[in-house]
Amino acid sequence: MSSPHSAKAAPNLLQKARATPFRLSKKHSQAGSSASGPDWLSPTILAARAITAAGECLPFPYIKGVFGIVVILLETVEKVTNNRDDLKELCGTAMEIMTILQDQIAMHKDTAAVKLKGLCEDFERLLRDVIIGVETMQKKSEGIRGHIAEFFKSGSIHDMIARYQRNIQEICSRLKLMAAIDTNFQVHEIKAALTTGTSSNVSLMQGRRINNCPLSSRIFQGRQAILDKMSVFFNAGLKGQHIYVLHGLGGAGKTQIALKFIEDSSHFKDIFFLDASTAETIETGLKNVAALKNVGNSSQDALKWLANQDEDWLLFIDNADDPNINLHSFMPRCNHGNIVVTSRNPVLCVYAGCHSQVSDMEETDAVPLLLKSAAQEISPANEPIAAEIVKVLCYLPLAIVQAGGFISQSGALHSYLDFYKRNRAQLLSEKPAQTHDDYVWTVYTTWQMSFDRLSLSAAMLLQLCSFLHREGISEEIFSRAATYKFRQCIPSKEDLQKPLEFLSQFLSSTGEWDSLRFLKVTNELRAYSLITFAAERKLFSIHPLVHSWSQTTITEQHSYHSIMGAIVGMSFAELPSEDQQMASLRLISHVDSLRHINQQVAIDFGKQYTRIYYHVGRYEEAKDLAIAVIERETQLLGADHPDTLCAMGNLASTYFHLSKFRQVEQLEAVVLEKRKQVLGDDHPETLCSISNLAATYRNLHNYQKAEELGVIALEKRQQVLGDAHPDTLLAMGELALIYAKLNMFHETEKLQFLVLEKRKQVLSCDHPDTLWAMGDLAPTYRRQGQFHKAEELAVTVLEKRQQLLGHDHPDTLWAMGDLVSTYQKLGEFHRAEELGIIVFEKQKQVHGDASPVTLRAMSNLASIYRSLNKHTKAKEIKKLMKQIKKAS
Repeated sequence: MSSPHSAKAAPNLLQKARATPFRLSKKHSQAGSSASGPDWLSPTILAARAITAAGECLPFPYIKGVFGIVVILLETVEKVTNNRDDLKELCGTAMEIMTILQDQIAMHKDTAAVKLKGLCEDFERLLRDVIIGVETMQKKSEGIRGHIAEFFKSGSIHDMIARYQRNIQEICSRLKLMAAIDTNFQVHEIKAALTTGTSSNVSLMQGRRINNCPLSSRIFQGRQAILDKMSVFFNAGLKGQHIYVLHGLGGAGKTQIALKFIEDSSHFKDIFFLDASTAETIETGLKNVAALKNVGNSSQDALKWLANQDEDWLLFIDNADDPNINLHSFMPRCNHGNIVVTSRNPVLCVYAGCHSQVSDMEETDAVPLLLKSAAQEISPANEPIAAEIVKVLCYLPLAIVQAGGFISQSGALHSYLDFYKRNRAQLLSEKPAQTHDDYVWTVYTTWQMSFDRLSLSAAMLLQLCSFLHREGISEEIFSRAATYKFRQCIPSKEDLQKPLEFLSQFLSSTGEWDSLRFLKVTNELRAYSLITFAAERKLFSIHPLVHSWSQTTITEQHSYHSIMGAIVGMSFAELPSEDQQMASLRLISHVDSLRHINQQVAIDFGKQYTRIYYHVGRYEEAKDLAIAVIERETQLLGADHPDTLCAMGNLASTYFHLSKFRQVEQLEAVVLEKRKQVLGDDHPETLCSISNLAATYRNLHNYQKAEELGVIALEKRQQVLGDAHPDTLLAMGELALIYAKLNMFHETEKLQFLVLEKRKQVLSCDHPDTLWAMGDLAPTYRRQGQFHKAEELAVTVLEKRQQLLGHDHPDTLWAMGDLVSTYQKLGEFHRAEELGIIVFEKQKQVHGDASPVTLRAMSNLASIYRSLNKHTKAKEIKKLMKQIKKAS
């Protein structure tokens, strides 16, 4: 431990260690190489060691760190067997920095040491990077001595050394500027003090030093597409002021991209950095520009000076995240100059001549970033592990660097994911002790700062959406829920008080949904990139890590989860039956997300959630949920209550699509009788039960009963609802299917054609119900021998269902199976075989081996094989079918 007197004694010791200011003489610079080292290197190492030894008594580890790393650099260069002279200027600048630091400590004691801390840390990081580069260069030369001269003359090596020299020269310029200011030079004299390096480098470091601009991360990785786009934009020679906006989520790496672009650019005469976190920091930055240029002491003085400067200056406005700051007020009023803006707020693109949304990294860049930040070797063994880690971290740069920091301290590359699964919030909230840049916030604190600025409405909307799936969030979910009518006893108005209160803030004075109010709240979230909006689809999305973080901000998890679950149920409840299937496809991911957190959420709106699962073809889940709802409503409302009967009807519909027709018959018969008693013979729900029971009898081959009920359902619906009502058309379509089973094809075609035309008129040609009418008509044409008509309809239905419902939806697979039958009738057995195999594999994947629809697909495939004289394959399938039936 240092004594209290060590700092006081340090200057004298340092003065003794230093004989003269270090400069490489012309004689030294022309010296050649030898086995023992060139003439310029040996005395340089001795001088550096002397200064380092004297500095051991200093109580400032960052000063000692710099001294020590310079010695290591020189010793590393001494080991280089070729081309040492290319490194001579670099070493000379490093020694010059060392001697300036020595002078500053001698002159200003403790005060200078404290001021020098940031610069020393930058310098030490840079020199470590240089040492790695030099060592790598030497390793590459080993074993190829015959080509060594050619290798060291290559452009890549020279470029690398030149880049290191530029970076070290910038540090030296910063240090000289500090020395000039500390010794009371006037601002106009600073230029004279900065005689080394190019004028662009001097100007760059003046701007950085005065305005505290950091260096880019020494492990910067990738983003080449954005950097190239920026380079093209600023070098295109376009007239006017050039403004480039980098926007995106906090932690995406916007600032680092801007710094990397600045570091790699050489044509800007002056570069100035403004911290735009607040209006005050912008003002301060501009005042520093005015002071630096000796043009006044106010922000307006700086802006006027920039406006009057024709030279190619660049103004870097960083962290312009506050949507309440009018950035226009802080931009020079002129038609020249260059500005780079980084912000979470995409609205700032209004200023941009060009912009880039900065999002997640490519995996090819994210993997080396993780391994570099973790101080792990980039190797075939480590890369797959790193790939899994960056995937879980959603390729977010800040999260990757934080993970690297943890791994570098713990050595836990292989076990990091286990730590992460158990301690995600903690790992994303803690900053590693050792970092590679000047960014001071962690992933979670970065977003928390934005969250703390939100209004209560915006904060709550984000928190509620964290229970939905992170993609496909629409205003429609909330706007339709706001129109909810209490048509059922469960849940009650008291149960829905909180969701209704939340939705009420988006209602106008007349009680109607006000999209402008909703837009204002979502714009708050977009201003911080906490959500993004796809205008063409009118859908919001949330970054996966923001999505999970948002839940950590909620203190009343159960309450908020229930509110969001209710809003989804309320929204679906207000849909007309003909719109429910398409809405279900949009909502299913949100229902899955809600139920994944808490299964109970679906019970309050169980009938709605059951219908959603039913419409997307997930019948087993629909069945399980329907059973749970029936049990609850029977207990709370009684077995004969209309709500309970509705739940029983939902279960019967689910059994129908699972081909469990005996269970359907029992349930529908009970529901029908009770509805007649409770609601009356002509009530729409009673007529629904009659039509459903008719369909069940048809599938049980009881066609006489099916026809009897089918006629009743159609006639009563025509009387009560009218000829064009969707429910009437359903009854008409069902009766047509019954007539087909009775071989009454003329009546079948007549009814089906009428249903198809009316659905086209009332709904649309692409509506799922229209496609059902089209799909029902195709087999009728096939039975009548009109195979090409049948094929045309079947192909249309299949293609449209694949687009609307997806390739694996049960309705799509039904259409595919129907087209197989048509190909068989046309004698196109190879096409039937190709499609039949797909149907069988998909039915097995979706429904399982023992499902009736899978067995039916297998039977059809066996028939096709027989037609193709592939009797062995046909026998194999029949044998497999027997085994499956026996096992089940």
